[in-house]
Amino acid sequence: MRQFNSGYDYFDGMSADEILRAQSPLHGWEAQNRAFRPDAGIDAAPPWGDFSDPLEAIGARVRAHVRRRREDMRPENARFTPQERKAMEVLGLSGDADRKAMRTRYTRLVREYHPDHNGGDRSYETRLQCVVEAYQLLRKAVAFA
Repeated sequence: MRQFNSGYDYFDGMSADEILRAQSPLHGWEAQNRAFRPDAGIDAAPPWGDFSDPLEAIGARVRAHVRRRREDMRPENARFTPQERKAMEVLGLSGDADRKAMRTRYTRLVREYHPDHNGGDRSYETRLQCVVEAYQLLRKAVAFA
């Protein structure tokens, strides 16, 4: 074993930059796992400035998560996947919406956010993109088949 280890070179074939990076104490810790992301896999980070106590912020975040989970368990929402429910929120639709309501809402939002319909205002481009992506997902959803 000692003979094998003496002939083994971990850095063999690496460039100087790769060797320096591998020797760094932070090597391997660059990637965030779910538990240590700012959103911890739940939602966006809480607005810490709105709370005097960090525990209040965490509690509000948990309450919002529980409320969302309860909404997800309602019968009218059971026919949608989590991604489809988020798309429904983007379009502002309730769980009992049908294909016609979805199409009507999509058309109204596109007219509202598209620069050709709002005097060339490009400040809504991101919102328009979210609406289009949500519609593209929902139009293929089994719930609207």
